[in-house]
Amino acid sequence: MTRPRRRGGGPAATPRRGGEGLTGWLFVAPVVVILGVFMLLPILMAMWVSLTSWNGQGSPFKSGVPFAGLDNYSRLFTRDDLARENFMISIRNNFYYVALVVPLQTVLALGLALVVNSRLLKGKSLFRTAFYFPSVTSSVAISVVFLFIFSNSGAVNQLLAMFGIQGPQWFSDPRGIIHVLLGIDDPPAALAGDGPFGLSWWEWLSGPSVAMCAIIALVVWTTSGTFMLMFLAALQDIPVALEEAATLDGARRWQRFRYVTLPMLKPTMFLVLTLGLIGSWQVFDQVYVMSQGNPAKTTLTPAFLSYRTAFRDFDYGAGTAISFVLFLIIVLLTLFQRWVMRERRG
Repeated sequence: MTRPRRRGGGPAATPRRGGEGLTGWLFVAPVVVILGVFMLLPILMAMWVSLTSWNGQGSPFKSGVPFAGLDNYSRLFTRDDLARENFMISIRNNFYYVALVVPLQTVLALGLALVVNSRLLKGKSLFRTAFYFPSVTSSVAISVVFLFIFSNSGAVNQLLAMFGIQGPQWFSDPRGIIHVLLGIDDPPAALAGDGPFGLSWWEWLSGPSVAMCAIIALVVWTTSGTFMLMFLAALQDIPVALEEAATLDGARRWQRFRYVTLPMLKPTMFLVLTLGLIGSWQVFDQVYVMSQGNPAKTTLTPAFLSYRTAFRDFDYGAGTAISFVLFLIIVLLTLFQRWVMRERRG
């Protein structure tokens, strides 16, 4: 059947369905309104607060609230005062935290997924539940349990004592793990001078404290189960024919994993790394329960510093500015990670 043709030889014009667009907007309007009221509007309000010196009294939108402009942001990078020192210490602590948590939880999650996906493993449902259970347990409850485990007379130090090792004072020793392992307390002259943003190179290169290592162990244990399920779903989606073809071609187990399994897991790997990166920069509840940023600010993180500045020091403008700087850091690192993991065409 031939299509009707317009005068001049062209095909007949299809009637424009203008009502469909309006109907679509009517369907999504409730969600758009809810997101605008409860997400976009609070973000805009918080952005305004970050430009003021509001102390929490009254409304931040009254005319009497002092306007600070970009001063709350500039003081975090340019002023040589306590605010910049605390912020840079929190950035250093969180950098070490991310550098350890993201790789460890990713490798552990992938390893657990490979284990529970094995055809030879019996009782897979039991192991999946056991590995995933810490992820759905209250982080506050687990943090309290870890406080007892890593106390000076806790299970970890008692286990180390069985091997003749004197355990550290986990939440009292402010030294970095690198300083502890090297047994160095006084910085060399070359590293004692001023480094970037007001901290000495000795402070930048200290490594995470033993208290931060305890928090890292907790977080890796509690988050790996969730990422394990993501990897497991991706593993079960890989066609069996691919692995069988690789086996017929003489590929060994490691070669099949490297050249068949890992490339198929790349989208899931990007998701896991992105979620891990975002969650690691937002760590708060474990620090709040276990250390409050102590000892000597070695577990202070930007998220906890934002809370402490706003709700304890009553400097809501500076606290909100820290949260927006943290948001920018997360966005930039996510974009960088996406660029690193992009498809390269030769």
